[in-house]
Amino acid sequence: MGKISLKPYNDYCPQTLFMYGTYNEDGTPDFGLFCWFSYLWDGEMGVMCAIGGDKTTVRNIKRNKIFSANLVTEELLPVADHLGIVSGNNPDKMNIDLDIGKGEVLDVPIINASPVNFELEVTDFIYKHDGTIMLCKMRNVLQDESLSSGDETYEQKLMRIAPVKTTCKHYFSYQGKDLGAWGEPMKKRS
Repeated sequence: MGKISLKPYNDYCPQTLFMYGTYNEDGTPDFGLFCWFSYLWDGEMGVMCAIGGDKTTVRNIKRNKIFSANLVTEELLPVADHLGIVSGNNPDKMNIDLDIGKGEVLDVPIINASPVNFELEVTDFIYKHDGTIMLCKMRNVLQDESLSSGDETYEQKLMRIAPVKTTCKHYFSYQGKDLGAWGEPMKKRS
């Protein structure tokens, strides 16, 4: 197979989507859509994530040093896409039908329909030119109890919960089906 050199990019390297949950200064919940998320080991399982630019979510995380990361599924994609496209500075951003709960260990908002919710505490901020990298401790994981059942294989569970990934400015199913370009799924919200 021949290779060609290109400018840096990350197409064809899909990443799982999460909705980060924070509280605004007035105590109202705010969620944003993000994918620069992975795991680390520092004596225990942790998370590393990055957010570029000046966003409401970043300001909230810097202020409180805690947030939730809620796995995006195909069912949640229309609302997740909305939360990723509409600016946190838009006062109507959160005027959507979303069942919001609370973390069990940290004071963070969670999305009840998400099958996996991480409650995260930031231990380190690494500031770059136009972005912030956060190293986090997992303080709790809330998981749909059906994922603990031994009745299905891991593959069957993943197929059932249908996590969404993104690359090439498109959303893709766990099986690789194109679920639409960024900005399209939010048009399907009911």
